[in-house]
Amino acid sequence: MASKPTVVNCPSCGAKNPSDSKRCGSCGSSTEDLTPINDEVRNEARRYQQEGFSVGWAGAAITVQAVLTGAILVALPRAVSALDFEGYYGMSLVIPLWFLGGLLVGLVSPGKTFIEPVIAALFVALPTIFFLYNGIFGALGPGQTVRTMPIFMYVIMALIGVMFTLVGSYVGERIQMGPAPKSEA
Repeated sequence: MASKPTVVNCPSCGAKNPSDSKRCGSCGSSTEDLTPINDEVRNEARRYQQEGFSVGWAGAAITVQAVLTGAILVALPRAVSALDFEGYYGMSLVIPLWFLGGLLVGLVSPGKTFIEPVIAALFVALPTIFFLYNGIFGALGPGQTVRTMPIFMYVIMALIGVMFTLVGSYVGERIQMGPAPKSEA
């Protein structure tokens, strides 16, 4: 006498399925027992996540971003009078400059540091906006004279620069970590 196949309920939708089926006939969900994710798979999934915030690397990132921004926006136009990075041109220049700063910090920092360069770019953005808009109240130059923009455009362009800093730090970390390990399938 043949035994009657048992019926199991789907863990997702509750539909009745034969006990030997691997997928639910109603929703397509797996009816096999759930197995825990092994540590190797979990570590691979967490490969690109930052573990914590480093105050030291945040300080290093602020230094890198401030030196790059100061050297290009303040010192270079004083050394070469033909260069004038005010208004739109100055803000357009800081976007790739902050990308480069994020890339440098991502390349040299141990571990994964994505947030530190972004925080650094935020700290450097405020004085950069004030310098390019009005020369920090006239103390470091006349500010905008010819190529003027409204202040909200400076803020928008600074936020774009901060986003490019995140992209730069991610690219730097990816270069530092090398290619992903081959999975054995």
